[in-house]
Amino acid sequence: MATVDLPEGVRVATDAGGIIVEGPLGKIRRAFPGSALALTGEKGKVTLTLRLPPRKPTRALLLTWAAHLRNMAAGVTRGYEAKLKAVAAHFPMKVQAKGDHILIENFLGEKYPRRSSLVPGTQAQVNGDEILLSGIDIEAVGQSAANLERTTHIREYDPRVFQDGIYITQKPHAKGED
Repeated sequence: MATVDLPEGVRVATDAGGIIVEGPLGKIRRAFPGSALALTGEKGKVTLTLRLPPRKPTRALLLTWAAHLRNMAAGVTRGYEAKLKAVAAHFPMKVQAKGDHILIENFLGEKYPRRSSLVPGTQAQVNGDEILLSGIDIEAVGQSAANLERTTHIREYDPRVFQDGIYITQKPHAKGED
């Protein structure tokens, strides 16, 4: 059994095969293994209970879901952000946020722009060579940052010489924590 304390204003509910966490910034839904875990709630707390025999893998599942619930509760109250930096040593790179994707122009002098998709629920803000990704779901923000970093991965060049690209400088963290 694991207990998760919820911040003020956060509600947790379950539906067919999923769990919904709702707070001041929005709502997050996620698939929930209801056959393995039971979820009960009381005022300001959620208790997760194992429905399987208590073994090491099932205990790991229990604690993983407790961490997921804490992350979801923090996301709907404070939100998450990740910081990236665009490094252009050889050619001036232009980075723009356009709706649900980020456009990278003139990367290593390439003729056609590269595009990196943002996971739904993630917003991007570009200030010079700094890129700020934000959202309420830590996994969406982290995956968007990884997609952007992977889009500018250089192949067939010596990485010690060609260090151009977009790199994660600060992993997804709750807003207000630095």
